[in-house]
Amino acid sequence: MTSVVFVHGTGVREDSYRKSYQRVARGLARVRPEVRLAPCYWGDTYGAHLALGGASFPEREQDRAVPGADGADDPLAVWALLEQDPFAEIELLADSAREDEGGGFAPGRTDPWDALADRVRALAGAGPVTDATDDGDAAALAEELGPRLYDAALRVAEELSLRLSGTAPGRDTEAMAARAVVALATRLTEHTEDAEEPLPVDGADRDALVRVLTDRLGGTDRGLKGAASWVGGRLLGDPLLWASSPVVQRGRRPMTGKILPGSGDILRYQGRGTGLRTRIADTVALAREREGGPVVLLAHSLGGIASFDLLAMEPAHGVDLLITVGSQAPFLYEIDALTGLRRGDDLPATFPRWINVYDRRDLLGFVGERVFPGRVTDVRVNLRQPFPRSHTGYFAHQGLYERIAAELP
Repeated sequence: MTSVVFVHGTGVREDSYRKSYQRVARGLARVRPEVRLAPCYWGDTYGAHLALGGASFPEREQDRAVPGADGADDPLAVWALLEQDPFAEIELLADSAREDEGGGFAPGRTDPWDALADRVRALAGAGPVTDATDDGDAAALAEELGPRLYDAALRVAEELSLRLSGTAPGRDTEAMAARAVVALATRLTEHTEDAEEPLPVDGADRDALVRVLTDRLGGTDRGLKGAASWVGGRLLGDPLLWASSPVVQRGRRPMTGKILPGSGDILRYQGRGTGLRTRIADTVALAREREGGPVVLLAHSLGGIASFDLLAMEPAHGVDLLITVGSQAPFLYEIDALTGLRRGDDLPATFPRWINVYDRRDLLGFVGERVFPGRVTDVRVNLRQPFPRSHTGYFAHQGLYERIAAELP
């Protein structure tokens, strides 16, 4: 009798595995009722756990003022917003002006926003921004940003006139414009250099440069508390900005606890994978001993990586067919990150027949035929789900079992 050993993927714990196992059992029973399904659950023993109760997390300092629960008075919230869109504060003011029926200014007077735009534009024709200051921190960052600082000034001036001309003047507008110039110059510098990571900028240097530019624009208030109140609602609606919120910073422990099983299992396997591979080998041996027939490994995600590694290390452990589902093994081989096989090495002759199932919408599913020519057959399924459900939904797909039935010995 054929035995199918079901190995789960990353982040799965006992209750979830039990449900998945029952789902696989029902699926196989519909197409090959004589096949015996054998469990290979490893999450509790070989998965990641906070064994010290989260002792590695930094604690919030008790003697500092605690930002408001909505994050509205957190200065870093403004920079989190500007990191995503350097014109964000300008856009927020423009939106507010459109909603304010009493906005605008008296006809015949100089438009304050156009006047500010002229002063910002003048930065591009001025000498180095640190000529009139002894602030070495500002000078260091200005030198790093170079001519992009002046390119940014021209673009910020254009945005001020385009979006705010004709609306009522605001408060602390010079500091707002200075922040936009620094944020945009940083982004332009990264794009010019085709940077693979964000430009390293110290917060003290950034704030010093904003102070210098604010002075040159004729402003005095360089604080962020008032500006931070603008971004509260925007912050809560954007997941990238939400990560900078004080709410998240205070809730880091429970948040990490939620994402730990998925990411932590991968890290633990990479560093301590022997136990998991041994668990799979022992389950295979027991299945062969009990039934005496062919043994198939049906392995999802990280379970597929561990199964591949095991079978790439001779001997083949009595497995007749490997079926990986949503597998990263071909990708890890390509970047030379597999434990069981170095990039450039061939699969051993003992490696069993291999079927690799993937969905094109599964961003964690990879194909193997071009990586291991003649040694694997890729099978595409269509779960009709976006990611990440396209990665977790394979075993609810009836078409998967019909294809498996055709391949089982």
